[in-house]
Amino acid sequence: MTAVPHARILIVDDDLETCRLIAELVAAPGRELHQTQTAADAIDRARGEPFDLVISDINLNGPESGLDVLKAFKNANPAGEILLISGFGTLETAVRAVRAGAFDYISKPFNISEVKATVERALAQGRARPADSATAPVLLPDGLVGRTAEMLTVYKQIARAADSTAAVLIAGESGTGKELVARAIHAHGARAARPFVAINCGAISETLLESELFGHARGAFTGATADRKGVFEQAHGGTVFLDEIGDTPPAMQVKLLRVLQDGEVRPVGASRAIHVDARVVAATNADLEHALATQRFREDLYYRLSVIVIRLPALRDRREDIPMLIEQFVGHAAARAGRAVTMSPEAIATLSAYRWPGNVRELENTIERLVVFSRGRIDVQDLPAPIVAAPPLEERLFQDLPALDELERRYLIHVLDAVGGNRSRAAEVLGIDRRTLYRMAERFGIAHKEEI
Repeated sequence: MTAVPHARILIVDDDLETCRLIAELVAAPGRELHQTQTAADAIDRARGEPFDLVISDINLNGPESGLDVLKAFKNANPAGEILLISGFGTLETAVRAVRAGAFDYISKPFNISEVKATVERALAQGRARPADSATAPVLLPDGLVGRTAEMLTVYKQIARAADSTAAVLIAGESGTGKELVARAIHAHGARAARPFVAINCGAISETLLESELFGHARGAFTGATADRKGVFEQAHGGTVFLDEIGDTPPAMQVKLLRVLQDGEVRPVGASRAIHVDARVVAATNADLEHALATQRFREDLYYRLSVIVIRLPALRDRREDIPMLIEQFVGHAAARAGRAVTMSPEAIATLSAYRWPGNVRELENTIERLVVFSRGRIDVQDLPAPIVAAPPLEERLFQDLPALDELERRYLIHVLDAVGGNRSRAAEVLGIDRRTLYRMAERFGIAHKEEI
């Protein structure tokens, strides 16, 4: 990206070396760079001098933070941009930053190319922003936990999705916290004061699912002794959370598509449709792209649901967050048990090295069980045997990989199948001569039809 020239940039960090590093990264001909190590000085300068961009750490020494710098800067110069940097990313700060008008929010240690690219985008957008742009109010935090770059990305997506009314699709393995994300989007949006109604589409039979979603009229079926509102009516003005949308039967997918298109539901047994105004947030642990290819999920419904897509990382992909999660879960479980419980560093390290196929949910349930049986301190010997005996995650990753010979064998079979058994063509594709190919086939015990 071409550097935006003639820009005034203020860099704020309580560490002088970090200020100098950022200055070196963003320097360009025609740019005027300024540095300060305190929020108070940054606020004074932002109020008194016009800056095109402020790059500020959030956690600064003193009573004021980077968020205070953000507010002062945006009040003094709404057309400028601010980029916040933090080594302790949380949903609260991400939402506050985005909602208060920050251009972006990145974590330490930062990626050099990412910082450079983000600065250029911020300067380019600042030039195009109207001078009277307004900022949005700050809202409250949620229960999501994690400070890794993966979770910081999720926080920023939540903050931006909350300001929209578009449908959201949350994808992730079971136990990664999809409903927590859905609730966070609702809580930070304009519909926060209205109902949030959740339904698990995969846990209800097809015959009951229609009634649960759309309601039913009195006498619609045996046992329907009164009119009943479905979740779309119950959530009117608020948010409907459709969990495990990938398990929805094909016939129900058609009816859901009609609701999304027309904003109307027809209760079972009713003679007329009812207008509903509910934002839809869906979630799935299934591979919907594969379901599209095999025609198990409607393409038109998929594109209606996936206007905004948020992909949640598995716990094994953000292992640095595990100690923080453990601390939270131990605290909550100990409070419910009415006694103080601690965990040894060795136990925390062992839990952090485990693969956690059930993700955060499995970790939480494990901690709950440990606290229940704890006498006050949880050590390695108190942990479940499968967790203690499991090899470290890195070893498991390599154990799951096939041997190199097996990969070569599979690839040779694939190439031979692709060329219809023509070994001359296969050798050409592989970049080897026919004699080498024959030796490979013999070594791997591959009997393949001869070329014609």
